[in-house]
Amino acid sequence: MEHSNTDGPVLVAVEDPNHVQQLVRTAGDLARVRSGAVRLVTVLVKPYDSPFGVFDDETIVRNFSGDSRELLAKAEPPEGVVVERDVVVARSVASGVLKAVGETAPSALVVGWAGLSRRSDAVFGTTVDKLIENAPCDVYVERIGQEANGVDSILLPVAGGPHVEAAAAVASAIADRNDARILIYSVATPSFGTDGASEFVEAASDTVKMTPPFGGPIETKIEATDDATTAIIEESDAHDIVVLGATRKGPLRRRLIGSVAKQVIARTDTTVILARDAGVVRTPLQRLGELLRR
Repeated sequence: MEHSNTDGPVLVAVEDPNHVQQLVRTAGDLARVRSGAVRLVTVLVKPYDSPFGVFDDETIVRNFSGDSRELLAKAEPPEGVVVERDVVVARSVASGVLKAVGETAPSALVVGWAGLSRRSDAVFGTTVDKLIENAPCDVYVERIGQEANGVDSILLPVAGGPHVEAAAAVASAIADRNDARILIYSVATPSFGTDGASEFVEAASDTVKMTPPFGGPIETKIEATDDATTAIIEESDAHDIVVLGATRKGPLRRRLIGSVAKQVIARTDTTVILARDAGVVRTPLQRLGELLRR
């Protein structure tokens, strides 16, 4: 499985300056154990029918990008982490962020969202959905406004799949900087027994232990219940942050996010970060190969 370049910066997609501090805190924790660099990406949208169309991209950036110093002043990264800003001109926010990802080869992308979308064809909103589907790096989606006031405990629910490594990376980075514990949690339902849950917990525990530099306390818990979603929600109340891996099935965003994650997000006030591993995104060459094999 391919993963993000750990030497690359951690990108933060910024639309609202008021959200910068929360997102940079998470991005800074990741950057602290990687490249030591965070890049804020702001997209100036130039629709096809926009008056901006008469200007070239460089002119737009120079004249309409706003005050970078004010934005950077809102960011408070950990010691040793450098924060810079990029301004990208594109036809949409999603295409602009993906352009920045392609140009910088980041180790991760951190984005925020304000709440679940009410549109039937979107999960987080069309921009974040497109980034989850297409960004060829680890992606972390953090709910804006539900920010932990100090971090003592992080809940990491696991049920296998390709996103455990990405989830472990952010949980370990946050726990390391805050001297917090990580509880690795799995649910044994009647249709999925204790043995399977134990395997998931053991594998995730090994992954966290192999994710530097975290060396703090790791606890494990398996709960037998008929309702996995409710169990995770109730357990989340005892923790400051919940890190959820995307589901293990399917390339489409509704299946990629997973029904459990959506319900947990909707029914808890705890800070939630959704982790999506880079390895699930197919490159253009892989897509071409799939077409040729049909």
